[in-house]
Amino acid sequence: MNFITQTLNGLGLGSIYALVALGYSMVYGIVQLINFAHGDIIMVGGYILYLILVNLGMPLWMAIAAAILVCAVAGVLIQRVAYHRLLVHNAARISLLITALGVSIFLQNLFMILFSSNPRSVPTLIDFGSLSLGSLAIPSKTVINIVVSVIMMVGLQLLVNKTKIGKAMQAASEDTGAAKLMGINTNYVVAFTFAIGSALAAVGAVLYCNTYPQISPDMGNLLGLKAFVAAVLGGIGSIPGAMLGGYILGVAETLTKGYVTSTAYDAVVFGILILVLLIKPTGLLGENRKEKV
Repeated sequence: MNFITQTLNGLGLGSIYALVALGYSMVYGIVQLINFAHGDIIMVGGYILYLILVNLGMPLWMAIAAAILVCAVAGVLIQRVAYHRLLVHNAARISLLITALGVSIFLQNLFMILFSSNPRSVPTLIDFGSLSLGSLAIPSKTVINIVVSVIMMVGLQLLVNKTKIGKAMQAASEDTGAAKLMGINTNYVVAFTFAIGSALAAVGAVLYCNTYPQISPDMGNLLGLKAFVAAVLGGIGSIPGAMLGGYILGVAETLTKGYVTSTAYDAVVFGILILVLLIKPTGLLGENRKEKV
């Protein structure tokens, strides 16, 4: 019974990783950029949620909507200010990577100046107690995390496969130059991708704050790295892969805490990354892409 409980808790934690990993995968799928500032979008969402809910005393739905909107706008601004010119001029990948790290450090220090480095407690957002299945009690927060993540993945799949902008995203992902020749506004597609990815990170921030009610300027560091590991594990660029990687990582982490060690579980997480890169570098659901010379 304890194994089932730990597994369900891992799926709840993995749901948060999965939502953030979706943002990594989407951006990488379109522009082949590892946006290491993506983890800090979670932090931005957490602080906006806190400000609206606690400082302004607004209702929860308004705080969630504001967090999603602000994060989406922040994602687009980061893309336009930090990455756009580099992408247009086909800058070296190392330049993009360094820029992403610079944006991450900038956001952390900005919020440290605005709110200090002290952690802040977030009030309980959504809690329906526990759901009982026989002798098994499942926390409502775990159920909410899993349900929301599945809904988001299905919605994102429908967006990509059934809508006009989704088809444009697929075209830009396959060949940006050819997409431009076909009349697709690739600048808009890239901005839209950053907006959607950042909005998903905001939803992840809401679930994170609901599960672990505390925020700080550096909260996105480890969370973002683990989400990146989840994206690589599932196959970066793959939407189902990001979800699968998040779930596997969450379950692995909670089982390690419950049965192996409560202190070195992070080593297990990054050990999984090394193992995957050695055995299957493209990830569980990733595809090999050959580049024509």
